[in-house]
Amino acid sequence: MAERTLVTGALGCIGAWTIRALLDDGEEPVGYDLGGSRHRLELVTTPDELGRVELVDGDVTDLDALERVIDERGITRVIHLAALQVPFCKADPALGARVNVVGTVNVFEAVKRRLDRIPGVVYASSAAVFAPDDPSPAPETGGTRPMTHYGVYKLANEGTARIYWADDGVPSIALRPFVVYGPGRDQGITSTPTQAMEAAARGEGFEITFGGTAQYDYAPDVALALVQASRAVSEGAGAFTFPGVTASMDEVVAAIEAAAPGVAGKITWPDEALPFPAELEHEGLEAAIGPIRKTPLAGGVRETVEVFSRR
Repeated sequence: MAERTLVTGALGCIGAWTIRALLDDGEEPVGYDLGGSRHRLELVTTPDELGRVELVDGDVTDLDALERVIDERGITRVIHLAALQVPFCKADPALGARVNVVGTVNVFEAVKRRLDRIPGVVYASSAAVFAPDDPSPAPETGGTRPMTHYGVYKLANEGTARIYWADDGVPSIALRPFVVYGPGRDQGITSTPTQAMEAAARGEGFEITFGGTAQYDYAPDVALALVQASRAVSEGAGAFTFPGVTASMDEVVAAIEAAAPGVAGKITWPDEALPFPAELEHEGLEAAIGPIRKTPLAGGVRETVEVFSRR
């Protein structure tokens, strides 16, 4: 039977790139999202490619509706990315918990009832499970004291996955991205480096909202790893850091200026670092799913600026 993957949160940045990766793999995926705007998908796909995608208006907090879509579309794989990001969870914690926590429980429940054709769940966790005083590199076993509602919800989801494996035999793989960058990354507290790349493509300066050192994960690489994980998930409830590139903001801005020399000296940033450890351990993912693509920072920044310049 041909694979058909359901991507929740398909209209987000990683969701759009995951749809693109599935298209490149020959699938006709189903996107499930309430976001409304298709601008990120349109940024990373051609009109012909987008014509092979079925987009369903769907809410992960509605289990019955989710199960109907899974059954009516013959879904064989699930990549769960639907979530409200840090600022939205802070503004409305109750809504954030319904979407991020209850929505994830619903995805696991739906897959539990269909293990005969869906082998498990692949989902996005986050580096937000860590706290600023965790050791650096932070252990891949995970954090215990997140500093945001969003981080607490993501840590809860990792616990949900563990219990669904222990009680019901539902396998899962979670990826914990850190600073995701690339075309389509236009919201969330770590989105401003990408916004600076978009401004640079217009020849404009920009003020990035944080500094310090962090790990940078190129969105197309994260998406490819999610698709690869969906093909590999078979047992356990692993949660793994994506092995991106550790870089200072000086290095990030230098890469932007190399891709768009006209903005040299026009991009600024504060000294304040993100409230997470600067580095994360990342040994487990490739052991679980095999070698993955890791684009160097300079290459990812250059490609991002080029996409914005064209479109």
